[in-house]
Parts: sequence; structure tokens; C-alpha cells
Amino acid sequence: MQKQCPECGDKIIGRIDKKFCSDGCRNAYNNRINKDSKNLIRNINNRLRKNYRILEDLNPDKKTKTSRAKLVEKGFDFNYFTSIYTTKAGTIYYFVYDQGYLPLDRDYYALVKRDA
Repeated sequence: MQKQCPECGDKIIGRIDKKFCSDGCRNAYNNRINKDSKNLIRNINNRLRKNYRILEDLNPDKKTKTSRAKLVEKGFDFNYFTSIYTTKAGTIYYFVYDQGYLPLDRDYYALVKRDA
């Protein structure tokens, strides 16, 4: 029995474990299947990436302080973060991957970088 390419339907010639007739069909198939047809996921990932870059840019020395205004001016979106860390004392840090921020008094934030 001859196998058919799942992308274009052509016969597959070659090794028995070959799944596509060409690299072009393999790429087209995987791009179609994996494309963020879930626009929501792509948009969230873009926002997380932007937030991460902003924190990384403002916190080159792994620990600093900045204002809410500076974060907002750069386009930081406080609705998007990857985790929350609560210390034993009850202090709540918000993290975008390994870059974190802690709300302080008077619209300031402590920026930290978690060691890997």
C-alpha cells in the first residue's frame, strides 16, 4: 500500500517511515497545524515577551527600583505575568519568567531577577 502525503495527497516515495513527499509539504503542514490559530495564545505570548524585555531593560543589575510611570511609558502591561511568589512574610512578587517586580509604596516597584 502506497502512503499519501497528508499535505498535498501525492504518493510518498522513499523510506518506509517518511511522512511527507517533500520538505515544503512538511513545513506547510506543520505551520498550518501549529500556527497560532489560537490568536489568543500568540497575543498573550507577545505581551509576556514585551513585559519581559521591559523588565530586563530596566533591571540590568538584577535588583533595582523604578516607578509605575516608567513601566507604563515603556508599554508594560500589569495584567500579564507568568507566576506569583509569596514570601513567608506574605510579600507578593509577580514574575515574568525570571524577571520579577514587587509593588512598593507611592507607585514604585522593586525589580528583581530570580537566579536560575
